[in-house]
Amino acid sequence: MRITGISTHVVGTPWRNLTYVQVHTDEGLTGVGETRMLGHTDALLGYLREAEVNHILGSDPFAVEDLTRRMKYGDYGRAGEIVMSGIAVIEMACWDIKGKALGVPVWQLLGGKVTDKVKAYANGWYTTERTPEAYHKAAKGVMERGYKALKIDPFGTGHFELDHEQSLYAVSLIEAVRDAIGPDAELMLEMHGRFSPATAIRLAKELAPFKPAWLEEPCPPENLKALEKVAAKVDIPVATGERIHDRIEFRELFESQAVDIIQPDVGHIGGIWETRKLAATAEAHYVLVAPHNVGGPVLTAASLQVGFSSPNFKILEHFNDFADADIKKVVSGAPEVVDGYFHLSDKPGLGVELDVDAAAEFPQQQARFDLWAEGWEQRKPKGTE
Repeated sequence: MRITGISTHVVGTPWRNLTYVQVHTDEGLTGVGETRMLGHTDALLGYLREAEVNHILGSDPFAVEDLTRRMKYGDYGRAGEIVMSGIAVIEMACWDIKGKALGVPVWQLLGGKVTDKVKAYANGWYTTERTPEAYHKAAKGVMERGYKALKIDPFGTGHFELDHEQSLYAVSLIEAVRDAIGPDAELMLEMHGRFSPATAIRLAKELAPFKPAWLEEPCPPENLKALEKVAAKVDIPVATGERIHDRIEFRELFESQAVDIIQPDVGHIGGIWETRKLAATAEAHYVLVAPHNVGGPVLTAASLQVGFSSPNFKILEHFNDFADADIKKVVSGAPEVVDGYFHLSDKPGLGVELDVDAAAEFPQQQARFDLWAEGWEQRKPKGTE
């Protein structure tokens, strides 16, 4: 079997573009992959056009390791977000083809299942007025849909510091959310790399009474020493990793012992196999895995293949019940959350199929998402209100 070509389809919303790639073969099988880009969608499409000629055409889709290695190193450049995302969408599609050809789900090819269900946590649910009352109501809505976990960034436009008044307001938002979801649901606290170590430590202590399940990206990800300072002074588990795009770059993070949960994005770190390798390394360091997942149903399905086959997989992020829920119709077989969990699927490959006509209903947009702009949590960039 050989790859005869690829086709790309961009599903657009005002705040995110989802890039779907179909990989076609000479035996009639087609696989699909997906990633989400912020501000770099056209750059990704341009890279894929060149990579198709230089690396992809004529390749064996079963030889995933060989193809991804050539894509990563064959251009003699250091692979960053765009290249690793391009590798990821092709790699996912190859696994999809391989599973379909063999009649088994991808998780079966990764060593088989270790669980029948993967816990989900909701994100994108607080696209509402930024008040305790509105957040209480929205959080209750999440629980009513069966979720047992959710995540929130309550810090407005905070950057390095957060003054006393803003800090009290953030605390009031979290207090409202915890009251709405009860004592048993997991409440993930997102900081989006906003703060200096001192501010992150202070806020973590002020919010500790509400039992956060983790503290995510407390400070910008470029400075590992800053993260170590935070980890040494808080009792909340620390999570990070969504903005690391090469598995090898996690090495120093593991050595630092500054992280309890890693959050690789399957669509940015080279795909399913790279993430599964990373999960194995994390297991050796007693670290859990909870992938970043701001994508649509194909990226969710790909992330679940790792989840069902990895013993240290904690939970999976899910936006698509709350933000842009209509995009689920671009595929058949979209993974659904039932009673707070994604349940094991035996469908071959990734278990989803792209509907090209449905995807065409969501044309590419000039997607914009600025975490330091007022009202960012509503995910409605200026000019789209």
